[in-house]
Amino acid sequence: MKNTSIRPTKQIYRNYTEEDFKVWNILFKKQLKNLKGIVADEFIVALNDLNFSSEKIPNFNEINNTLKNITGWTIKTVPNISPPDEFFSNLSQKKFTTTCWLRSMSQIDYLEEPDMFHDVFAHVPLLSNKEYTSFFKEIGQIAMSVIEDPIKLKKLQRIYWFTIEFGLIRKYKKFKIYGAGIISSKEESKNVLSNKSKKKKFNVNSVMNHSFRIDVVQDTYYYIDSFKELISSLDKIRENIHL
Repeated sequence: MKNTSIRPTKQIYRNYTEEDFKVWNILFKKQLKNLKGIVADEFIVALNDLNFSSEKIPNFNEINNTLKNITGWTIKTVPNISPPDEFFSNLSQKKFTTTCWLRSMSQIDYLEEPDMFHDVFAHVPLLSNKEYTSFFKEIGQIAMSVIEDPIKLKKLQRIYWFTIEFGLIRKYKKFKIYGAGIISSKEESKNVLSNKSKKKKFNVNSVMNHSFRIDVVQDTYYYIDSFKELISSLDKIRENIHL
């Protein structure tokens, strides 16, 4: 699928080109190598559960059939980044919006907007994890209850940013990555565990008041000790936005 301004709204698998398969293969192998030993075990298990590999661009129909049987989730194809109301509405219904187009070979090292490598490689595997998806769904439902309140919605977007996109998990006193924004980025995966970045314990109050930028490598990350901790934080999240 060519990387043009007109994005596809449905995955038509036969339309993927030889270049698309090559781009997927290169990105998959390169990033999996970058993540070796530093990505959460849950992510590796999830990759295997969905049969992801470098040799094949994931087929959305196959993914949905597998996810439905494990967690009841599905992925929904969208042309570009979904606006908050659409994105959170789908989350509340156990649907994750994803693009189905891939960057070109000339963009292989950097792309401003998320393509399916970010969406599918980095986000979709953990949709097979029941604890992770329980939190994900609840965030969607909470967001829909405050969708008309930009201040409350911004607080929830910060929770999403510092967990789903840029979260760390601590196991046996070692930090590992579960956030998709780190998983799909060579720069983030190198930065996150270096001495250049701060690692802070996940705290709802702190995160909700921590602004972020989307155009730079992050300087601060929050860690949890398990996905159960995310679920147990939901009451505090509701309390903080007065639900």
